[in-house]
Amino acid sequence: MKLSAELSACRTYRYSLWRTWDESLPYALFIGLNPSTADETTDDNTSRRCIRFASDWGYGGLCMANLFAFRATKPRDMKAAADPIGPENDRWLKQLAGNAGIVIAAWGNSGAFLGRSLVVRQTIPNLHCLALNKSGEPVHPLYQPVTAKPLEMRATGHYSGGDNNQCRVRPGKKTGSCFLRASS
Repeated sequence: MKLSAELSACRTYRYSLWRTWDESLPYALFIGLNPSTADETTDDNTSRRCIRFASDWGYGGLCMANLFAFRATKPRDMKAAADPIGPENDRWLKQLAGNAGIVIAAWGNSGAFLGRSLVVRQTIPNLHCLALNKSGEPVHPLYQPVTAKPLEMRATGHYSGGDNNQCRVRPGKKTGSCFLRASS
């Protein structure tokens, strides 16, 4: 497996994390909250789980990006940063999403911080998720069963209430056509 990452020169920000096992296949992009310890040489629990999802779904690689590029092991530390988003993060997100075979929103409950989840949801079309939390934010992949499948997110401008709190299974896929209500 080929390991790589794009970080700022000071290593304060991580813009992308790559794990590639078959370059002939498209990659799955997971957009998390913020990067933790994984880098160009080391995986963490989240990257290992996302590698498994991407491989099981038939993709040739994993790319991880984040709503906030500031590296921190705790969301509260990221939220305290002067610039948690990072100077190049939006450009990276758009570019990575534009080239991905699938884009999975996976930032958990803190995605609404600074309105980031709404901005990214409106900017990146065809987002998918594994499920939604009660808050309407996409769940973190680490806490989902390894059998979870990607569900299409509805393209609405906000999360609260009714149909906005649903992911939709893409019709014609092996998983069928149904709606998944927001859950914890």
